[in-house]
Amino acid sequence: MSNLFKRISPQMFDKGAALAQYGGRYLARAGIYTVPEGNTRSRNTIVEFPSYQAALDCYHSAPYQAAKTLRDGACEIDLVIVEGYDGAQPG
Repeated sequence: MSNLFKRISPQMFDKGAALAQYGGRYLARAGIYTVPEGNTRSRNTIVEFPSYQAALDCYHSAPYQAAKTLRDGACEIDLVIVEGYDGAQPG
């Protein structure tokens, strides 16, 4: 059992409440994936928010930060907040 899962408690999942509070919804969560180029982690999650600001507000919120403290030191993550694109699309 990984160090992370030894530390998981119900509070760890309170970040889900923070995501919902800021309009977040999972687009991908630990599903099957392929890495044709580059590197990745063993678990990948993509969360969509209604705006870039909503994602930032969620990350900095007290509920998310409280859940984050349970993860800190137990695993390595790469968390990137990217502004969406509404411009022209291929085709």
